[in-house]
Amino acid sequence: MAARTSHASCRFAPGFTLIELLVVMAVLGILAAAILPLGETLVKAGKERELRRSLWEIRAAIDDYKRQAERGVIAAGSTDSGYPASLQVLVAGVADARAAGAGRQLYFLRRIPRDPFSDPSLPAPQTWRLRSYASPPDKPAPGADVFDVRSSSDALALDGSSYASW
Repeated sequence: MAARTSHASCRFAPGFTLIELLVVMAVLGILAAAILPLGETLVKAGKERELRRSLWEIRAAIDDYKRQAERGVIAAGSTDSGYPASLQVLVAGVADARAAGAGRQLYFLRRIPRDPFSDPSLPAPQTWRLRSYASPPDKPAPGADVFDVRSSSDALALDGSSYASW
């Protein structure tokens, strides 16, 4: 009788069978394989939003600098086009021509945003490709001023366009 009792108690012992564990592991593997690409896509979409915001911020500052130069608020500088000579000028500020001698500065950016798709070891101003006013739109190149900025990445966006064309 003792053998039957111990045999019966083994049959109803709590725990999982090997097959149950293998099924659970297989289901978890399938879920992980499905979620990983989604996670990568979400990270890339976040970087794309950051790139759009950074481009908008820098371009708005460049346009504001140009408007102030046309209004005569900014004294004639090193560029005849009225655009800033570098991105750093937007952060460092320029003298306000209306308050000559008062030492008042005009600032257009608090800091230069980074291109999220560029090399993280580079300083923020070096993460952008610059286009001068004198360069044609089909062959953008840096020059004496900063008319526009583009991403330094040649990768493709989720929509199939090139980040450098944004």
